[in-house]
Amino acid sequence: MSERESVFERTAVGGRVTTQGRTVTGADVTNFAGVSGDFNHLHTDAESMADSGFGERIAHGALVFSMMTGLLWQSRSKEERDAVVAFYGVDRLRFRAPTFIGDTIHVELEVTEKEPRDHPVGNGVVTYDAEVVKGDGTVVLSCELRSLLA
Repeated sequence: MSERESVFERTAVGGRVTTQGRTVTGADVTNFAGVSGDFNHLHTDAESMADSGFGERIAHGALVFSMMTGLLWQSRSKEERDAVVAFYGVDRLRFRAPTFIGDTIHVELEVTEKEPRDHPVGNGVVTYDAEVVKGDGTVVLSCELRSLLA
């Protein structure tokens, strides 16, 4: 009887995923400021931001990154979720454009590399190129993500 292929083995370089969208709310920004302790006026002071080059408050970059990871998690099947051993790292993180309250974002992900590993729990590391994209097509965040998969 043949052994069933692991999620790592079935993951194909060049594979793509586009997540559902999520709208950034004022409550998201306020709650993230409270949890993170980042009360920078860019995110919390509507009055001063009205006169800024942005014209309004912007979402924390770290909030957008966190929303990205949540959207990716929600897009996975139960089997794929169970195969995630660890978030292995992030490289080349760039905040490329502001995200405003009311923007709807989604994630576009592409598998770029697979590295088998001799690991007690995982089968290998998968590298992804990830972009967070607003409804108008503007890329607001780009990075390279790595996950250890079973």
